[in-house]
Amino acid sequence: MFNRNLGNIDRIGRILLGAAMLIAYSLFAPAPFAWLFLLGLLPMASGLLGTCPIYSQLNYSTSEMD
Repeated sequence: MFNRNLGNIDRIGRILLGAAMLIAYSLFAPAPFAWLFLLGLLPMASGLLGTCPIYSQLNYSTSEMD
């Protein structure tokens, strides 16, 4: 369905960023702004799937750089 356009370094960075944001959400859950940390699901999902919709629209790929 989607072409892979994320290299290994990009994927690892996105997965780590998403995990850090979800951990921050669990730590700051009672705070009124904590729901913003749930946005960590987006970079985590793109890292796990290996594709970024924004990169696809821009015809950009980091997978050839590895």
